[in-house]
Amino acid sequence: MTQPLADSLRPHRLDQFIGQQHLLGAGHPLRIALEEGSLHSLVLWGPPGTGKTTLARLLATNAEAEFIQISAVLSGVKEIREAVARAAELKRHDRATALFVDEVHRFNKAQQDAFLPHIEDGTITFIGATTENPAFELNNALLSRLRVYVLNSLSVADLRAVIDRGLEASGKSMAEELRERLAEVADGDARTALTLLELAITAAPNGEIDLDTLRHVTEGPRLRRFDKRQDDFFDAISALHKSVRGSNPDAALYWFARMLDGGCDPVYIARRVLRMASEDIGNADPRALTIARDAWDIYERLGSPEGELAIAQAIVYLACAAKSNAVYAAFKSAQQTIANSETKAVPLHLRNAPTGLAKSQGHGVAYRYDHDEPHGVAAGQTHFPDDLGEQRFYHPVDRGLEIKIAEKLAWLRGENDKQ
Repeated sequence: MTQPLADSLRPHRLDQFIGQQHLLGAGHPLRIALEEGSLHSLVLWGPPGTGKTTLARLLATNAEAEFIQISAVLSGVKEIREAVARAAELKRHDRATALFVDEVHRFNKAQQDAFLPHIEDGTITFIGATTENPAFELNNALLSRLRVYVLNSLSVADLRAVIDRGLEASGKSMAEELRERLAEVADGDARTALTLLELAITAAPNGEIDLDTLRHVTEGPRLRRFDKRQDDFFDAISALHKSVRGSNPDAALYWFARMLDGGCDPVYIARRVLRMASEDIGNADPRALTIARDAWDIYERLGSPEGELAIAQAIVYLACAAKSNAVYAAFKSAQQTIANSETKAVPLHLRNAPTGLAKSQGHGVAYRYDHDEPHGVAAGQTHFPDDLGEQRFYHPVDRGLEIKIAEKLAWLRGENDKQ
């Protein structure tokens, strides 16, 4: 069977490796480990097609260590034991072993724990590869024994270099603008770039990959790196939220469209938009909360794609609205005060007095009914526990409606000071 292009072009030397210069540039620890042939247990974390397996092989080769590979998708405790037994035999002959575990996040806690004693006694140097955040997917005992290296998606320039190498190896040709197009379609993944190139090479007439050939192999929906269990998802919603907070409606719409393109449930976004209206706009523009709630309701009524426009409208309104986190901060401050103090009694004049006994104990005595007072407020009447004193949690900002709210609160405090 013909060897796939992505595998046949796998780098065998460091100078053939493309990308990840933040890890492999001169003087960086991983570069030094490769050059000196020194092994240490580590985990390579990054998107698909960024060179995790290749780096693991290079580390083993440069250290003159046996490379044993298992996949957490296909393997279990039996395969782990067999790999460790092989490593133990090699150790008796003074030979090091690099045990590469692909998709290590798929192993459960017990399976991950099975590696610990063998890492500790030097039987294996553990090299894991994962597309998911190790802080969430690996247990602390294993993670504490590994150094984490983060690999980035390949740039278009990196992918162009990969494509050029593939064309050189195949003897085919392709115009510059088509190479650029293929690099963009590959979306940071070298394996995808080479797989698509291999299809194009097979279909290319007369050794030239033309526009029709490239369009044929790249047609159909482009699958983004986006998964609700992975960091791409949470990074995208973070970017959407921060774009709204930063009053950038265009960026907010970009991230909204990006999440929809990745398959995100619009209801999830609608729920987060409602949170943004409360957290970041607050009383500077209370209409934002209503608009966000209505957008959610409209989506529930219309579904996709019609209802997504209502969510987009709410996102744009929130991004353009006056911003205030004063209520959010005030609520957090009030919670902190409660957490840091003992339970304090409700003042007698604020207590409910539904019975004669309650009244005889002084409940509600001396309470002044605000609606019967001048200007509708009982100036000087206190509302906090007596031994806590009056507190200020809410500090309106000088934007939107909170300008008027601040003026009203200043007037009320002035009236209280007169008493």
